Amino acid sequence: MYQADINRYDGKMKYRRAGRSGILLPEVSLGLWQNFGGDNIFSRSKEMLHYAFDQGITHFDLANNYGPPNGTAEETFGMVMKQSFLPYRKELFISTKAGHEMWPGPYGEWNSRKNLMDSLDASLQRMNLEYVDVFYSHRYDPVTPLEETMQTLVDIVRQGKALYVGISKYPSDAAGFAYKYLQDRDIHCLLYQGKYNLLHREPELSGILQQAKENGVGFIGFSPLAQGLLTDRYVDGQIKEDSRMAKGNFLKKEHLTEDVLNKIRKLSEIAAQRNQSLAEMALAWLLKDDFVCSVIVGASSKEQLGRNLNALKNVSFSEKELAAIQEIIS
Repeated sequence: MYQADINRYDGKMKYRRAGRSGILLPEVSLGLWQNFGGDNIFSRSKEMLHYAFDQGITHFDLANNYGPPNGTAEETFGMVMKQSFLPYRKELFISTKAGHEMWPGPYGEWNSRKNLMDSLDASLQRMNLEYVDVFYSHRYDPVTPLEETMQTLVDIVRQGKALYVGISKYPSDAAGFAYKYLQDRDIHCLLYQGKYNLLHREPELSGILQQAKENGVGFIGFSPLAQGLLTDRYVDGQIKEDSRMAKGNFLKKEHLTEDVLNKIRKLSEIAAQRNQSLAEMALAWLLKDDFVCSVIVGASSKEQLGRNLNALKNVSFSEKELAAIQEIIS
Protein backbone atom coordinates (compact mmCIF):
# COMPACT_ATOMS: atom_id res chain seq x y z
CA MET A 1 0.00 0.00 0.00
CA TYR A 2 1.38 3.40 -1.01
CA GLN A 3 2.03 5.89 1.75
CA ALA A 4 3.06 9.39 0.72
CA ASP A 5 6.33 10.80 2.01
CA ILE A 6 5.61 12.59 5.28
CA ASN A 7 8.17 15.24 4.28
CA ARG A 8 6.49 16.11 0.95
CA TYR A 9 5.76 19.65 2.13
CA ASP A 10 9.07 20.30 3.87
CA GLY A 11 10.06 23.13 1.54
CA LYS A 12 11.63 21.34 -1.42
CA MET A 13 8.67 22.43 -3.56
CA LYS A 14 7.51 26.03 -3.68
CA TYR A 15 3.97 27.07 -4.54
CA ARG A 16 2.66 30.08 -6.44
CA ARG A 17 -0.74 31.72 -6.47
CA ALA A 18 -2.82 31.12 -9.58
CA GLY A 19 -3.85 34.60 -10.62
CA ARG A 20 -6.44 36.25 -8.42
CA SER A 21 -7.59 33.14 -6.59
CA GLY A 22 -7.07 31.10 -3.46
CA ILE A 23 -5.24 28.34 -5.35
CA LEU A 24 -1.52 27.69 -4.95
CA LEU A 25 0.14 25.54 -7.59
CA PRO A 26 3.53 23.84 -7.41
CA GLU A 27 6.16 25.61 -9.49
CA VAL A 28 6.52 22.37 -11.43
CA SER A 29 3.42 20.36 -12.35
CA LEU A 30 3.40 16.92 -13.96
CA GLY A 31 1.72 16.51 -17.34
CA LEU A 32 0.48 13.13 -18.53
CA TRP A 33 0.40 13.96 -22.25
CA GLN A 34 2.93 11.24 -23.06
CA ASN A 35 4.48 8.28 -21.18
CA PHE A 36 1.32 7.46 -19.23
CA GLY A 37 -0.89 5.89 -21.90
CA GLY A 38 -1.88 2.32 -22.66
CA ASP A 39 1.31 1.82 -24.66
CA ASN A 40 3.41 2.43 -21.54
CA ILE A 41 4.28 0.16 -18.63
CA PHE A 42 1.78 0.79 -15.84
CA SER A 43 4.23 0.14 -13.01
CA ARG A 44 6.58 2.81 -14.37
CA SER A 45 3.76 5.33 -14.74
CA LYS A 46 2.64 4.63 -11.18
CA GLU A 47 6.19 5.00 -9.91
CA MET A 48 6.49 8.44 -11.55
CA LEU A 49 3.18 9.61 -10.09
CA HIS A 50 4.16 8.43 -6.61
CA TYR A 51 7.55 10.10 -6.89
CA ALA A 52 6.02 13.36 -8.09
CA PHE A 53 3.63 13.58 -5.16
CA ASP A 54 6.40 12.66 -2.73
CA GLN A 55 8.36 15.65 -4.09
CA GLY A 56 5.49 18.03 -3.40
CA ILE A 57 3.96 18.03 -6.88
CA THR A 58 0.26 18.32 -6.18
CA HIS A 59 -0.94 19.27 -9.68
CA PHE A 60 -1.43 16.61 -12.35
CA ASP A 61 -2.44 17.81 -15.81
CA LEU A 62 -4.42 15.58 -18.16
CA ALA A 63 -6.75 15.77 -21.16
CA ASN A 64 -9.32 13.40 -22.58
CA ASN A 65 -7.15 12.57 -25.60
CA TYR A 66 -3.86 11.94 -23.76
CA GLY A 67 -2.37 8.51 -24.30
CA PRO A 68 -1.79 7.02 -26.69
CA PRO A 69 -4.37 5.61 -27.35
CA ASN A 70 -6.84 8.41 -26.57
CA GLY A 71 -8.17 8.29 -23.04
CA THR A 72 -5.63 5.85 -21.66
CA ALA A 73 -3.60 8.40 -19.70
CA GLU A 74 -6.77 9.18 -17.76
CA GLU A 75 -7.35 5.46 -17.28
CA THR A 76 -3.81 5.08 -15.93
CA PHE A 77 -4.32 7.97 -13.56
CA GLY A 78 -7.67 6.51 -12.53
CA MET A 79 -6.04 3.23 -11.55
CA VAL A 80 -3.40 5.05 -9.51
CA MET A 81 -6.13 7.18 -7.99
CA LYS A 82 -7.99 4.08 -6.87
CA GLN A 83 -4.91 2.16 -5.70
CA SER A 84 -2.83 4.95 -4.16
CA PHE A 85 -4.12 8.51 -4.21
CA LEU A 86 -7.67 8.17 -2.91
CA PRO A 87 -6.69 8.98 0.72
CA TYR A 88 -4.92 12.11 -0.59
CA ARG A 89 -7.63 13.43 -2.93
CA LYS A 90 -8.01 16.68 -0.99
CA GLU A 91 -4.27 17.37 -1.46
CA LEU A 92 -4.38 16.91 -5.23
CA PHE A 93 -5.20 19.44 -7.93
CA ILE A 94 -6.27 17.54 -11.03
CA SER A 95 -7.06 19.05 -14.40
CA THR A 96 -8.42 17.68 -17.64
CA LYS A 97 -9.47 19.17 -20.97
CA ALA A 98 -11.63 18.60 -24.03
CA GLY A 99 -11.63 20.04 -27.52
CA HIS A 100 -9.25 17.97 -29.63
CA GLU A 101 -10.47 14.97 -31.62
CA MET A 102 -11.50 12.17 -29.26
CA TRP A 103 -14.02 9.95 -31.05
CA PRO A 104 -15.37 9.71 -34.62
CA GLY A 105 -18.31 11.66 -35.92
CA PRO A 106 -19.35 15.31 -35.80
CA TYR A 107 -19.51 15.52 -31.98
CA GLY A 108 -16.12 14.05 -31.13
CA GLU A 109 -14.08 17.27 -31.08
CA TRP A 110 -14.23 21.06 -30.77
CA ASN A 111 -16.19 23.03 -28.19
CA SER A 112 -19.87 22.34 -28.55
CA ARG A 113 -21.86 21.90 -25.36
CA LYS A 114 -22.43 18.27 -26.30
CA ASN A 115 -18.75 17.51 -26.77
CA LEU A 116 -17.57 19.25 -23.60
CA MET A 117 -20.27 17.72 -21.39
CA ASP A 118 -19.88 14.21 -22.79
CA SER A 119 -16.09 14.45 -22.66
CA LEU A 120 -15.98 15.51 -19.03
CA ASP A 121 -18.42 12.80 -17.94
CA ALA A 122 -16.22 10.18 -19.64
CA SER A 123 -13.04 11.68 -18.15
CA LEU A 124 -14.44 11.55 -14.63
CA GLN A 125 -15.37 7.91 -15.12
CA ARG A 126 -11.92 7.01 -16.45
CA MET A 127 -10.15 8.82 -13.60
CA ASN A 128 -12.40 7.47 -10.82
CA LEU A 129 -13.25 11.02 -9.76
CA GLU A 130 -16.44 12.80 -8.78
CA TYR A 131 -15.02 16.15 -9.92
CA VAL A 132 -11.87 17.70 -11.37
CA ASP A 133 -10.25 20.75 -9.87
CA VAL A 134 -10.06 22.56 -13.18
CA PHE A 135 -11.60 21.79 -16.57
CA TYR A 136 -10.21 23.45 -19.70
CA SER A 137 -11.51 24.24 -23.11
CA HIS A 138 -8.46 22.69 -24.77
CA ARG A 139 -8.34 24.89 -27.85
CA TYR A 140 -10.16 27.76 -29.50
CA ASP A 141 -13.02 26.68 -31.77
CA PRO A 142 -13.48 29.09 -34.71
CA VAL A 143 -16.99 27.80 -35.49
CA THR A 144 -18.85 27.13 -32.23
CA PRO A 145 -20.14 30.38 -30.72
CA LEU A 146 -17.97 31.40 -27.79
CA GLU A 147 -21.13 32.02 -25.78
CA GLU A 148 -22.03 28.34 -26.07
CA THR A 149 -18.60 27.18 -24.97
CA MET A 150 -18.32 29.59 -22.06
CA GLN A 151 -21.87 28.93 -20.84
CA THR A 152 -21.01 25.22 -20.82
CA LEU A 153 -18.02 25.95 -18.60
CA VAL A 154 -20.25 27.99 -16.30
CA ASP A 155 -22.74 25.14 -16.06
CA ILE A 156 -20.01 22.57 -15.44
CA VAL A 157 -18.91 24.50 -12.35
CA ARG A 158 -22.49 24.96 -11.18
CA GLN A 159 -23.10 21.23 -11.57
CA GLY A 160 -20.11 20.51 -9.33
CA LYS A 161 -18.18 18.57 -11.98
CA ALA A 162 -15.29 21.06 -11.81
CA LEU A 163 -14.26 23.51 -9.13
CA TYR A 164 -12.62 25.90 -11.61
CA VAL A 165 -12.36 26.36 -15.37
CA GLY A 166 -9.63 27.46 -17.74
CA ILE A 167 -8.81 27.95 -21.39
CA SER A 168 -5.88 26.73 -23.45
CA LYS A 169 -4.30 28.03 -26.65
CA TYR A 170 -6.90 30.77 -27.20
CA PRO A 171 -6.00 33.89 -29.22
CA SER A 172 -6.05 37.07 -27.17
CA ASP A 173 -9.36 38.42 -28.50
CA ALA A 174 -11.19 35.18 -27.72
CA ALA A 175 -9.46 34.98 -24.34
CA GLY A 176 -10.62 38.47 -23.48
CA PHE A 177 -14.20 37.55 -24.36
CA ALA A 178 -13.94 34.36 -22.28
CA TYR A 179 -12.62 36.17 -19.21
CA LYS A 180 -15.44 38.72 -19.28
CA TYR A 181 -18.24 36.24 -20.06
CA LEU A 182 -17.22 33.99 -17.20
CA GLN A 183 -16.66 36.83 -14.74
CA ASP A 184 -20.05 38.37 -15.55
CA ARG A 185 -21.57 35.08 -14.41
CA ASP A 186 -19.49 34.91 -11.22
CA ILE A 187 -17.22 32.16 -12.58
CA HIS A 188 -13.64 33.39 -12.60
CA CYS A 189 -11.31 31.92 -15.22
CA LEU A 190 -8.59 30.39 -13.09
CA LEU A 191 -5.92 29.53 -15.66
CA TYR A 192 -4.71 30.16 -19.17
CA GLN A 193 -2.56 27.28 -20.40
CA GLY A 194 -0.20 28.04 -23.25
CA LYS A 195 2.92 26.78 -24.98
CA TYR A 196 5.86 28.81 -23.71
CA ASN A 197 9.60 28.24 -23.78
CA LEU A 198 12.85 29.88 -24.82
CA LEU A 199 12.23 28.94 -28.46
CA HIS A 200 8.50 29.72 -28.48
CA ARG A 201 7.64 33.02 -26.83
CA GLU A 202 4.24 33.68 -28.41
CA PRO A 203 2.41 34.20 -25.08
CA GLU A 204 4.93 36.89 -24.18
CA LEU A 205 5.11 38.55 -27.59
CA SER A 206 1.36 38.48 -28.30
CA GLY A 207 0.37 39.99 -24.98
CA ILE A 208 -1.31 36.82 -23.68
CA LEU A 209 0.79 36.91 -20.49
CA GLN A 210 -0.03 40.54 -19.75
CA GLN A 211 -3.69 40.04 -20.58
CA ALA A 212 -3.95 37.11 -18.17
CA LYS A 213 -2.25 39.10 -15.44
CA GLU A 214 -4.57 42.08 -15.91
CA ASN A 215 -7.59 39.79 -15.63
CA GLY A 216 -6.33 37.98 -12.55
CA VAL A 217 -5.88 34.74 -14.52
CA GLY A 218 -2.92 32.51 -13.76
CA PHE A 219 -0.66 31.51 -16.65
CA ILE A 220 0.60 27.93 -16.72
CA GLY A 221 3.09 26.93 -19.41
CA PHE A 222 3.32 23.64 -21.27
CA SER A 223 6.14 22.32 -23.45
CA PRO A 224 8.73 24.25 -21.40
CA LEU A 225 11.57 22.20 -22.90
CA ALA A 226 10.28 22.39 -26.49
CA GLN A 227 9.67 18.65 -26.62
CA GLY A 228 13.29 18.00 -25.64
CA LEU A 229 15.03 20.52 -27.88
CA LEU A 230 15.94 22.53 -24.78
CA THR A 231 17.92 19.70 -23.23
CA ASP A 232 21.50 18.59 -23.61
CA ARG A 233 20.38 15.67 -25.79
CA TYR A 234 20.67 17.50 -29.12
CA VAL A 235 23.47 19.99 -28.41
CA ASP A 236 25.96 17.85 -30.36
CA GLY A 237 23.66 17.84 -33.38
CA GLN A 238 23.19 14.07 -33.23
CA ILE A 239 19.81 12.35 -33.19
CA LYS A 240 20.04 9.23 -31.04
CA GLU A 241 17.90 6.20 -31.92
CA ASP A 242 16.05 6.23 -28.60
CA SER A 243 15.27 9.95 -28.70
CA ARG A 244 11.83 11.50 -29.11
CA MET A 245 13.04 13.15 -32.32
CA ALA A 246 14.04 9.80 -33.83
CA LYS A 247 10.51 8.51 -33.21
CA GLY A 248 9.18 11.55 -35.08
CA ASN A 249 5.75 11.85 -33.46
CA PHE A 250 5.62 15.48 -32.33
CA LEU A 251 9.30 16.44 -32.38
CA LYS A 252 10.62 15.91 -35.89
CA LYS A 253 14.13 15.95 -37.36
CA GLU A 254 13.35 19.04 -39.42
CA HIS A 255 12.84 20.98 -36.17
CA LEU A 256 16.56 20.76 -35.49
CA THR A 257 17.59 23.47 -37.94
CA GLU A 258 21.00 25.11 -37.97
CA ASP A 259 19.49 28.21 -36.39
CA VAL A 260 17.91 26.20 -33.55
CA LEU A 261 21.08 24.19 -33.04
CA ASN A 262 23.12 27.37 -32.83
CA LYS A 263 20.71 28.80 -30.24
CA ILE A 264 20.65 25.75 -27.99
CA ARG A 265 24.44 25.53 -28.06
CA LYS A 266 24.81 29.14 -26.96
CA LEU A 267 22.09 28.71 -24.32
CA SER A 268 23.84 25.60 -23.06
CA GLU A 269 27.02 27.61 -22.53
CA ILE A 270 25.16 30.10 -20.33
CA ALA A 271 23.55 27.24 -18.42
CA ALA A 272 26.96 25.70 -17.75
CA GLN A 273 28.15 29.01 -16.32
CA ARG A 274 25.17 28.87 -13.95
CA ASN A 275 26.06 25.27 -13.00
CA GLN A 276 22.84 24.10 -14.59
CA SER A 277 21.93 21.82 -17.46
CA LEU A 278 20.20 23.42 -20.42
CA ALA A 279 16.88 21.88 -19.30
CA GLU A 280 17.29 23.22 -15.77
CA MET A 281 18.01 26.72 -17.03
CA ALA A 282 15.11 26.60 -19.51
CA LEU A 283 12.69 25.77 -16.69
CA ALA A 284 14.24 28.36 -14.39
CA TRP A 285 13.92 31.03 -17.10
CA LEU A 286 10.17 30.47 -17.27
CA LEU A 287 9.86 30.71 -13.49
CA LYS A 288 11.92 33.89 -13.16
CA ASP A 289 8.72 35.97 -13.36
CA ASP A 290 5.87 35.57 -10.92
CA PHE A 291 3.16 35.80 -13.61
CA VAL A 292 4.01 32.21 -14.58
CA CYS A 293 2.41 30.28 -11.74
CA SER A 294 3.59 26.81 -12.84
CA VAL A 295 5.27 24.93 -15.67
CA ILE A 296 4.04 21.53 -16.83
CA VAL A 297 6.78 19.00 -17.45
CA GLY A 298 6.59 15.53 -18.90
CA ALA A 299 8.83 12.69 -17.80
CA SER A 300 9.71 9.20 -18.96
CA SER A 301 11.18 8.21 -15.59
CA LYS A 302 11.33 9.42 -12.02
CA GLU A 303 15.04 10.10 -12.53
CA GLN A 304 14.27 12.48 -15.39
CA LEU A 305 11.63 14.20 -13.31
CA GLY A 306 14.12 14.56 -10.48
CA ARG A 307 16.60 16.24 -12.80
CA ASN A 308 13.93 18.70 -13.91
CA LEU A 309 13.16 19.55 -10.29
CA ASN A 310 16.79 20.60 -9.85
CA ALA A 311 15.85 23.76 -11.76
CA LEU A 312 14.03 25.02 -8.68
CA LYS A 313 17.31 25.42 -6.82
CA ASN A 314 18.13 28.56 -8.81
CA VAL A 315 15.44 30.55 -10.64
CA SER A 316 17.20 33.89 -10.28
CA PHE A 317 19.05 35.52 -13.17
CA SER A 318 21.44 38.44 -13.25
CA GLU A 319 20.78 41.31 -15.65
CA LYS A 320 23.83 40.22 -17.61
CA GLU A 321 22.51 36.66 -17.98
CA LEU A 322 19.08 37.86 -19.06
CA ALA A 323 20.60 40.20 -21.64
CA ALA A 324 22.76 37.40 -23.04
CA ILE A 325 19.79 35.04 -23.26
CA GLN A 326 17.64 37.72 -24.88
CA GLU A 327 20.26 38.31 -27.55
CA ILE A 328 20.30 34.61 -28.40
CA ILE A 329 16.55 34.06 -28.60
CA SER A 330 15.58 37.34 -30.29
